[in-house]
Amino acid sequence: MNTTAHHRRTALSDAPIWTRLQPVVATLLCLAVIGIPLWLVVATASKSQAEALRPDLSAPQHWQLFTNLKEVWTEGDIPAAFLGSMVIVVPAVLGVLIVGSMAAWILARRATRLTAALYALAISGIVLPPAVVTLVLLLRQLGLSGSVIGMIGVYMGIYMSTVIFFVTGFVRTIPPSLEEAARIDGAGPATVFFKVVLPLLRPVLATATILVCLYIWNDVFYAFFVVGGRLDTLPLNLFRVASAGLYLNNWHLIFSYVILMSLPLIVVFAIAQRKIISGITSGAVK
Repeated sequence: MNTTAHHRRTALSDAPIWTRLQPVVATLLCLAVIGIPLWLVVATASKSQAEALRPDLSAPQHWQLFTNLKEVWTEGDIPAAFLGSMVIVVPAVLGVLIVGSMAAWILARRATRLTAALYALAISGIVLPPAVVTLVLLLRQLGLSGSVIGMIGVYMGIYMSTVIFFVTGFVRTIPPSLEEAARIDGAGPATVFFKVVLPLLRPVLATATILVCLYIWNDVFYAFFVVGGRLDTLPLNLFRVASAGLYLNNWHLIFSYVILMSLPLIVVFAIAQRKIISGITSGAVK
């Protein structure tokens, strides 16, 4: 044991200085990339209107974060916009996770040329973004333009590739013997999936939940063309009130709005963060 420790210390002492400094530099870079924007948001949201006319990294003379948050909550119609976001996000996320997991299960268990081609087609949506004009025209033909169902369907279609990509690799790590034992006991395909496979997918589904929630919750582009003007989500509401002049030059209110809009995502991340790393390593890498 002492010999091993001595060899490790010798190897570290003989290593180049840059090699020993790499972890420190990487940590400092991460802190700078994450910490500076976070400080800018919090500091600006805590300033008065006069102090926040030109957002910078200086600390506010008088911290009034909670006052600004309260003003944004009452004047920015956040409760209604929050409800609109939840009406879209929750069904879209649940739908894409369930349907995508079922598709990934089939693609992972059937090793044929057809399923390989279908898998390549399914994950092609990651690198091939959908055309907005085509989406809008298709929704009009289906009578879903401007509706919540249409918006949920759009999000499910856009992010189905992401879920299939993560879940397929994870399913391949699950022993098929578990499913065979359930079939011997008389379980059908639906029972095998929901009782055996789905509970084992919690780590990778936690990862997919974070990613899909992040994309949908902050989306303003697709929501503007599909449900813009008919239903307010938090990003659409921020765009509307800022464009209307309510938050014109009120950077302290805009950054306060951003903080309120980010809180639900922070809660979701805090709940699922234990499963995220295992989901990424077991799903995407396999």
